[in-house]
Amino acid sequence: MKAKKLGVFDLFNIIIMLFLTVITIYPFWHVICGSFSDGGRMMAHKGLILAPLDFNLASYKAVFSNPRIISGYANTLIVVIGGVALNIVMTSTAAYCLSRKNVYWNGLIMKYIVFTMYFGGGLIPSYLLISRTLHMDDSLLALIIPGAIGTYNLIIMRTAFLQVPESLVESAKLDGASHLQTLIKVVTPLSLAAISVITLYYAVGHWNSWFSAAIYIRTRGKHPLQLILREILINNSTSSMSQSTGMEDQYFIGETIKYATIVVATAPILIAYPFLQQYFVKGVMIGAIKG
Repeated sequence: MKAKKLGVFDLFNIIIMLFLTVITIYPFWHVICGSFSDGGRMMAHKGLILAPLDFNLASYKAVFSNPRIISGYANTLIVVIGGVALNIVMTSTAAYCLSRKNVYWNGLIMKYIVFTMYFGGGLIPSYLLISRTLHMDDSLLALIIPGAIGTYNLIIMRTAFLQVPESLVESAKLDGASHLQTLIKVVTPLSLAAISVITLYYAVGHWNSWFSAAIYIRTRGKHPLQLILREILINNSTSSMSQSTGMEDQYFIGETIKYATIVVATAPILIAYPFLQQYFVKGVMIGAIKG
C-alpha cells in the first residue's frame, strides 16, 4: 500500500497544528518545571524554561505541609463527589422524563428550560434565596444544590436518551419494568458516552469553581482548593508555607510555591481526561443531533 503524498495544504495544516500545540502545552510545561525548580535560579533565569532549574521538591513540601491546602482538597473532593452524584441523578432523571413522547407539555417545558440559559434572576436574588430562604449560607451545600442541573448538560443527555430505540423501552414495559428500572437498566447503559462526558463537564465545573465559595463560604476551614489557590496567586500569601526559610529565601521560594500549588490544584482533573477521552468525541457529537 502506497503512502499518501502530502500536499502543500496538508503540510501547512500540520505546521499550524504543531505551532498551536506548542503554544498550548508550553505554559503547562513552564509551570511544572517552575514548581520543581530552585527559587533563586527561577527568579534569576530569563527566557524559556525547558527543564527544572536545580531540581528540588522544596515547594511541594511547603505546599503539602500547609493545613489549608489539605483542608481545601478535602472540601473540594466533597463538593466534586457529592455534586457530581447529585448532578447525574437529577439530570438523567429529568432528561428521561423529557425524552418520553407521552409527557404532557413536553415542548413547552423544554422551551422554559432553554429560556433559563439566556435569562436569570441575577446575583442578589440568588444570594437571598440561598442564604436567607434555604439557609445554606456558610455551608458546602450552597456549592452543590443550586447547580444540581445544568441546562446545557440536560439538553445533551435528553438528546442522547432520544437516540435509544423506542422498541427497547416498550419491551422493558411489557416485561413489567418501571420507569426507574427502564432508566437504569435500558436507557443508561446505552447512553454511557454522553453520561461520561457530562460527568466530566460537571466534575470540571465543581473543581474549578471558586466564585460561589467566595460569596457563600465565610469559614476559612470550609474553603475549597480553588479559592485557596486564588488567594495565594492574587494576594501573594505564600509566607505561611515558607516560614522555615530565611527572609530572602522566602521571597524566592514563594514564586515556586505558586507554581507547585497550581500543579497540585489542576493535576487531578487533568489526570481524569485520558480515562474519559474515548467517550468524549462521541458524547459531544450527540448534542449536535436534533432530538
